[in-house]
Amino acid sequence: MPGLRPDSPASPSPEVRRARTSFSGASSKVATTSMGKVVRTKAPAEPKARLKEVEKQGRCDRTVSSLRRLSPPPSLASPELGQTRCSWITANSEPRYVAFHDEEWGVPVYDDQKLFELLTLSQALAELTWPTILNKREEFREMFDGFNYASVSEFTDKKINLLSKSNGNMLLSEQKIRAVVTNAKHMHKVIQDFGTFSNYCWSFVNHRPVKSSFHYARQVPIKTPKSEAVSKAMMRRGFQCVGPTTIYSFMQVAGIVNDHLSCCFRSQDCRDSKRKVEAGPVLIERIRLSSPPSSEDSETSREV
Repeated sequence: MPGLRPDSPASPSPEVRRARTSFSGASSKVATTSMGKVVRTKAPAEPKARLKEVEKQGRCDRTVSSLRRLSPPPSLASPELGQTRCSWITANSEPRYVAFHDEEWGVPVYDDQKLFELLTLSQALAELTWPTILNKREEFREMFDGFNYASVSEFTDKKINLLSKSNGNMLLSEQKIRAVVTNAKHMHKVIQDFGTFSNYCWSFVNHRPVKSSFHYARQVPIKTPKSEAVSKAMMRRGFQCVGPTTIYSFMQVAGIVNDHLSCCFRSQDCRDSKRKVEAGPVLIERIRLSSPPSSEDSETSREV
């Protein structure tokens, strides 16, 4: 066998061959045959060759890994693909929450009914978390007629009391339910003045999403001067439960503000999906007269 050299030039006996075989894994062994002959064995060459082969294979694996890192990321989001997401999405995050981050949060929304839904869900953040809200989303939709604000605005006190009493899982308090109904009613007035609720919401940022290039989650604020201005404006119009923190959460989820971290693959995706709202001359003039721009509207400290 390769790598074994007996002390005697004579052909080895079967006993010696058996001794060699039994000590083939040792680096240096001394074996004694049944005839009393001492045979010194050395480490076989096969393990060294195998080490070289493994080392070569390891270099190949590292090369493949490097190529994968250099290749552009795939366009479809999937946990298996190792997409870099915002740091609050972890390996333990619920799939529904991950999908919400990848497909909804930060995407500009211009549909009035969808905006009313997101405003309502943002109000629920005062009592619940996003994962809980998403798990109960269908129950919210059933409670508020699919977030049809025209239907919700006609809820009577009897209907509200029925919802609050039958709300055994305590999705929202009675105060929050009444606030949702009140907000649905005020949306009609906003639509009369601005054409759509979407135009009203987007007018605070000149109809362009605000991009915040934050690197760390701790940098993301819970409210901003802009959300405070929107909150005050909506309160003057009679909206309820629309504090600056709630409004900022609404602006984030509706894509009015893009707060995906700069390392997140959704940061650029949401930015590319922005669409400037088209408004006719009459509507623009109505917006100008109804809500003259303030100093906060012209702030340029954050990238748009």
